[in-house]
Amino acid sequence: MLPLTLRAQHVQTHKGQISLPGGAREAHDASYLDTALREANEEVGVPRSEVEALGELTPLYIPVSGFCVHPYVGYIAHRFELRADPNEVEQVLEVSLAHLLDPATRQIETHERDGRTYVVPSYRLGNQRIWGATAMILAEFVTLLRAALETETQHAVR
Repeated sequence: MLPLTLRAQHVQTHKGQISLPGGAREAHDASYLDTALREANEEVGVPRSEVEALGELTPLYIPVSGFCVHPYVGYIAHRFELRADPNEVEQVLEVSLAHLLDPATRQIETHERDGRTYVVPSYRLGNQRIWGATAMILAEFVTLLRAALETETQHAVR
């Protein structure tokens, strides 16, 4: 399962949107990975000492908020209770990898901004829509996951 957050209505940016846990780098963070682990712990209770960091995805600049997101993928071998920090998170959502891999959950949308047209992914999660930077990050993750699964399947067949 992958934790997502429904952002609170009182936060400064991206109110009410579905996002991955994350936030701004602070002076005491040793790296972007350290920031990701701290924020995941603060926002949804991910036990940072138990995370096996698997790697970084492509950094993504978000023009609307001016942030450059440095997404990381991590793994924890056991289930644990997710808890929402009410200062930032209205609700914690979970999405399975099977759901993300299901082509029926992904849609392609066209958006215009500043006179330019963008073709971007979005995902359905129940009656919620995952879009924007979160969907773009998930799309890269799903692409890499599919490639890894195909490679594993090809090796198993041999």
